[in-house]
Amino acid sequence: MTGPSPELLGEVFSDALPAEDPVLYGHAALTPKGRFEARSLQSFTLTYVAGRYGLDDTGSIRIVLRFTADGGPLQMTDPTGLNYVTAASSNGVPLRLAFNANGHQRPWYQALTVSVSKGYLREGDRITVLLGDRSAGSPGLRLQSFCESAFAFKVLADVCATGHYVPVAESPAIAIVPGPPAHWKAVLPTLRRPGEPFRLGLKAEDRTGNPSDQVERALTLESDRPINGLPRQARFERGARSLVLEDLSCDEEGALHIRVLDDAGALLAESNPLVIRTGGEAAYWGDMHGQSGESVGINTAREYFAFARDLAFLDATSHQANDFQVNAAFWAHINELTAAFHKDGRFLTLPGYEWSGNTGVGGDRNVYFRREGRPIRRSSHALLRDRSDIGSDAPTACDLFAALQEEDCLVYAHIGGRPADVAYAHDPRLETAMEIHSAWGTFEWLMADCFDLGYRVGVVANSDGHKGRPGASYPGASDFGAYGGLTCFLMPELTRDALFDCLKRRHHYATTGDRIHIDLSVTGAQAFERYETDPQVAAGPSAPTARLSMGDIASCKDDAVTLSVAVSARAPIERIDVLNGMAPVATVRNPGDGAGGRRLRLLWRGAMVKGRGAKARWQIKARFEDCGIREIREINAWNPDRQLRREDDTTLSWDSVTAGNFGALDLWLDEGPQARLSLETNFTQADIALAEIGAEDHVIDAGGLDLELRLFRLPAALQPGPLATELRVPLAPEGDNPLWIRMTTEDGFQAWTSPVYLFRED
Repeated sequence: MTGPSPELLGEVFSDALPAEDPVLYGHAALTPKGRFEARSLQSFTLTYVAGRYGLDDTGSIRIVLRFTADGGPLQMTDPTGLNYVTAASSNGVPLRLAFNANGHQRPWYQALTVSVSKGYLREGDRITVLLGDRSAGSPGLRLQSFCESAFAFKVLADVCATGHYVPVAESPAIAIVPGPPAHWKAVLPTLRRPGEPFRLGLKAEDRTGNPSDQVERALTLESDRPINGLPRQARFERGARSLVLEDLSCDEEGALHIRVLDDAGALLAESNPLVIRTGGEAAYWGDMHGQSGESVGINTAREYFAFARDLAFLDATSHQANDFQVNAAFWAHINELTAAFHKDGRFLTLPGYEWSGNTGVGGDRNVYFRREGRPIRRSSHALLRDRSDIGSDAPTACDLFAALQEEDCLVYAHIGGRPADVAYAHDPRLETAMEIHSAWGTFEWLMADCFDLGYRVGVVANSDGHKGRPGASYPGASDFGAYGGLTCFLMPELTRDALFDCLKRRHHYATTGDRIHIDLSVTGAQAFERYETDPQVAAGPSAPTARLSMGDIASCKDDAVTLSVAVSARAPIERIDVLNGMAPVATVRNPGDGAGGRRLRLLWRGAMVKGRGAKARWQIKARFEDCGIREIREINAWNPDRQLRREDDTTLSWDSVTAGNFGALDLWLDEGPQARLSLETNFTQADIALAEIGAEDHVIDAGGLDLELRLFRLPAALQPGPLATELRVPLAPEGDNPLWIRMTTEDGFQAWTSPVYLFRED
């Protein structure tokens, strides 16, 4: 059981040491050891044995856990509750226990401090800590929701009572492994050309989203179009966490799906749609932003890349560690890994890092290099001991862009721990895209800022994941409220050169994690003049064209254009919103089966602010009068700890977290003539006659940053398959007309296209 190599870790402890040899501070052991299922309840005994220095009066040890651990806070007050902890000393000295979720330094934020009081320990004396003490009725210690090959209970000691905590010689660790299968996934690409190879990825995830290794099953595979190389039967072997069928192809144009059935003929999963079409581009899916245990995530960087390729079935990825945790050895290691994992046409990697400057000096940026071996220009050395290259730091985003002028690289801006301030700094030649969705939430306001500033950028989405699951990033049971995003790159081939060209042309779109196919085009009565590069930035070639695609920049002689869009997804499409900048142009709704009226969607969304405190923690109660609740379906209910509570036949209550994204309930109701809904939240209240709610959104403002409740009716069943529209869009006579779409599926996934940037010719 091994975690990230110590020489690659960006962590710093006190330089003032009682002695050079950490063995003299004591050692720790854990029982039981071994492999334990994610999200299971366990009980562990951690024993600390004092070293040569003993442990002085008011000295203490700390058991620290990573920022990512989402098993819940440790507690010492309720012996019958979850995560109850006790401790005792072998010599009878009293101990004080305290837990603080932010009690230590990054990445070991969560800290249980065990302090000696009115006494001391000598060498060989012990402190025994029971984590999940069940003796008085506690169910035990809840483990985190995601797998980790070496989950460490890192033990630190302040043996001289100076307030300086240093690691003991060795800290115990366990393996957290997947549970039994709960739901199946079948993953295809979304656009290929006739005869072009593709792969089908199959996995069975456990109840918290980890690919299970406890599957042994014969599978039947069916397709609605002939697929070369697709077997009728396949077998998933125990111990494997995925089954990948390579070198499939289809000669027939059109959309296809693959259904996965068990040996009794029951449907286990249906894939996303794959469109087979002749053309110059295929669609490739990437999650280009996440971290591993060498920085603030978990597992090793090697495991990170292997998960992205083999368990998330990505076409492209990058590793984006916070720069102030990236030491020289780890930067070299990342470059070695991207070179080793990259294979043209199969799996694309980019070397890079997250420039993690404070928001006041520009905020978070992602830096991607076309080739390995380039220097890292950090925002700071905040967690690095070696300061020999501190002079190469770029402490502001302006400094970063200046330092990257001669580099072959591209940059994203994103909203994470340190939200990007694109008004403070932006270089359009380098910063081609805005990350508007991740596990942190949804951030359309980043594009709104760009529109206001006259920038012409594309949209991307990534996981910004810290839980070892790039490309399939469930938020877990912490305050992350969103499933991680994906970006679809439209390009002729899977190479680094094609990807860089795609990003420079903004020929890509973003989703909240589902693989959705989108066709978007703009046509006019007269030809457009399309620019190869942004004419606001640099002179470049242009050419007339009758049709524009997402991301294009063009001048236009017409006062209105025709926008055509067609969208298909695994689930039915609920709506397509057409936007000019942030202004709504039209909303196209799924017509459904015509049997509407009884399904009500109640949706809550928004954020508190644009910064680190974006998360809105909702507490909602819904009471119905003269109305029965026949069926409830939860949408985007990612957190297993935030359960919907049905208090009685007419009252529901629940907690939720949003940060620009949304959660929702679909409610099938038996409504009387006086049916009403009373909503009480910690942000706003409302009382509504349900007869007033129709297909159009009924919006209740809740303050904050677009905090709101929405109610609207949906048909009893939505129309499956593609949803398409064609409409005339009037153009503003001055400035840009950024034309783009936002679409939403019935089950709560969303996607955004990069805008077509149109401006009127004089």
